[in-house]
Amino acid sequence: MKPGYSLMKHYLQFKDLRAEEYAYLFDRAHIIKTRFKNYERYQPLADRTLAMIFEKASTRTRVSFEAGMYQMGGSVVHLTTGDSQLGRAEPIDDSARVISRMVDLVMIRTYEQTKLEAFPAHSRVPVINGLTNEFHPCQILADIFTFIEHRGDIKGKVVAWVGDGNNMANTWLQAAEILGFTVHVSTPGGYEVDPKVAGISSTDCYKVFADPLEACRGADLVTTDVWTSMGYEAENETRLKAFADWCVDAEMMAAARPDALFMHCLPAHRGEEVSAEVIDGPQSVVWDEAENRMHVQKALMEYLLLGRIGG
Repeated sequence: MKPGYSLMKHYLQFKDLRAEEYAYLFDRAHIIKTRFKNYERYQPLADRTLAMIFEKASTRTRVSFEAGMYQMGGSVVHLTTGDSQLGRAEPIDDSARVISRMVDLVMIRTYEQTKLEAFPAHSRVPVINGLTNEFHPCQILADIFTFIEHRGDIKGKVVAWVGDGNNMANTWLQAAEILGFTVHVSTPGGYEVDPKVAGISSTDCYKVFADPLEACRGADLVTTDVWTSMGYEAENETRLKAFADWCVDAEMMAAARPDALFMHCLPAHRGEEVSAEVIDGPQSVVWDEAENRMHVQKALMEYLLLGRIGG
């Protein structure tokens, strides 16, 4: 058993941590990012190894975790289902038992949340959700940190979610319930958020709008995602028709607060879920948002491995 195993935390959903833990993580992310920008060497994870397991393709998740771990002094093992037993006949619990004896931390990007949850049940080290069909907690961690950087505390604010009731929407609802803000949700019929899947205990943290323009009215942040997420490509043509009125455009941003921000987890399809003038416009913070994946994940890995530290 590795040191600290009895106190080990996993990060599989946003609700796995408490509000005060998020306050700590955002503070740490700010400190770590400032050090990075000042070219200050900071390597608290020297001699630690992160295993990254990918069943879904990735750009930002791989680069942010891999670069972040190296910058913190650690090393990385990159696995895909094509070059490991994970893609063959070995049970997940066996893979978990073996991999977790050789590394200090595991990040998994896969399809079903149930598949992700099977791994930590047999792991001796912390496991991080790099994305599943149901949740994307590291992305929302970065999004909220980005909002705080630009506008301060998100408590009491309004976030407009326009588009698919997907893993991002589910995670926004969990974050709203924990951190005390409201999500205005607007999706086409048949693509609504399911509170049970989202894993929230109350519907008080969000309001549903049939009209996406009304969802954006008075919002402090407007955010969206691609209309067809990975694993749903067969539905692409149907979704393009169903989502035609859910493109975040200048009119929607004008309905939001004058200082409202726009976010997108990327990759983006200009002219589909967002217009070019919005994503490339002055209210867009998508590039800060993308970079901040690395900084918040560095804070998260530090916390999962070392607990709370000062300085």
